[in-house]
Amino acid sequence: MENMKLNVENAFVCKELHMSMSAIKGYEQQVKEAQEMLHKGTGLGNDFLGWLTLPSSITEKFMDEIIAAAKVLREKCDYVVVAGIGGSYLGARAVIEALSNSFAPYIKSSKNPTILYAGNSISEDYLAELSSFLSRKQFGIINISKSGTTTETALAFRILKTQLEEQVGKDEARQRIIAVTDAAKGALRTLATKEGYKTFVIPDNIGGRFSVLTPVGLLPIAVAGFDIKKLVAGAASMEKLTAEDVPFSKNPSAIYAATRNELYQKGKKIEILVNYNPKLHYIAEWWKQLYGESEGKDLKGIFPAAVDFSTDLHSMGQWIQEGERSIFETVISIARPSKKIQVPMDAENLDGLNFVGGKNVDYVNKQAELGVIIAHTDGGVPNLHINLPSLNEFYIGQLFYFFEKACGISGYLLGVNPFNQPGVEAYKKNMFALLGKPGYEEATKAMNARLGR
Repeated sequence: MENMKLNVENAFVCKELHMSMSAIKGYEQQVKEAQEMLHKGTGLGNDFLGWLTLPSSITEKFMDEIIAAAKVLREKCDYVVVAGIGGSYLGARAVIEALSNSFAPYIKSSKNPTILYAGNSISEDYLAELSSFLSRKQFGIINISKSGTTTETALAFRILKTQLEEQVGKDEARQRIIAVTDAAKGALRTLATKEGYKTFVIPDNIGGRFSVLTPVGLLPIAVAGFDIKKLVAGAASMEKLTAEDVPFSKNPSAIYAATRNELYQKGKKIEILVNYNPKLHYIAEWWKQLYGESEGKDLKGIFPAAVDFSTDLHSMGQWIQEGERSIFETVISIARPSKKIQVPMDAENLDGLNFVGGKNVDYVNKQAELGVIIAHTDGGVPNLHINLPSLNEFYIGQLFYFFEKACGISGYLLGVNPFNQPGVEAYKKNMFALLGKPGYEEATKAMNARLGR
């Protein structure tokens, strides 16, 4: 079995940085210490390390339970709405979008429900249009929230739950709603117990952005018709490949963490995750949350950005090529496409494309990728390269765990707690004060005075 591969050689081509593999190897002791902090639970955020050995601890029985619950929704529903925000939906959406037919929203398959998303914004237009679309349609809901009171998700769920009950009745609605929530406490747990919803637990020791291999991600992925056992198997294989006893030089997560931290010390404050397949767009969105929320604190952290090439070469390409040299790129490449299509020959050749006539489109794409890497490294942009043999559940599982393990190591190298997110609470407090939420009376007075109300 092939494995995902990491190549950091193009991080060293920018001579002015004076970077080399020996400099990366200089991080070996620091990485070892970071690994020990993770595996021994002696570092900051050590109460959120359940993801570390999660892939190898998931049982066949547990996955079969998830698959059985998914089967109920698959049989009853043409559409299933995943209500969640941040880590409560991005991992699932990343897998589903990566593996689905690009035109799945326009092709109604009798086999797999179409997955829709809500609770990740407070857009009235979006919710009204979703509600209108679901009118008189067979749909179900997966509500994902540890507390059940996250504003965006709770608001969407209240609207969708009311609509579902009106369309199919309360008894049938109970069969079409699954709650993924806390084991014992919180508003959603209370409601699920009262209504008799099927439930799955979000483990206390796994934070949202690390939760894709819990029911948070596995249930929607299974409902969409994808093989969660292969996804978990891929992650479990990467768990072994990045284990504490794997030598630094053979550990891709360790090398990635060390390389990006060395680049950060050299003034590269922005990391751009690059793909050449639009199916990877939401994997980049998941990655942005993972690294942004884990490292962006204490006035530190690499800013995570993402681009879809070659599309964004015609917009962001100019800035990347010749803008401020504060960036580096991490490119995700897929060695073998799932489908094949050739460029036809044309007798008139008005578009001048006969020079690639008879070639597969992926060949053209790969030459574009290579050309961009050469251009960007020539322009002073270090490039890291991740190669996936193909785009399937197994390799996505490998990629997820690779990034998660590297994130834990990288956060400790940076000197922050990679597993909290105190800054996320700031907007919530202001929003609740502005809305006049009970319990925020003093904050509401202060906010109104500040705004001259």
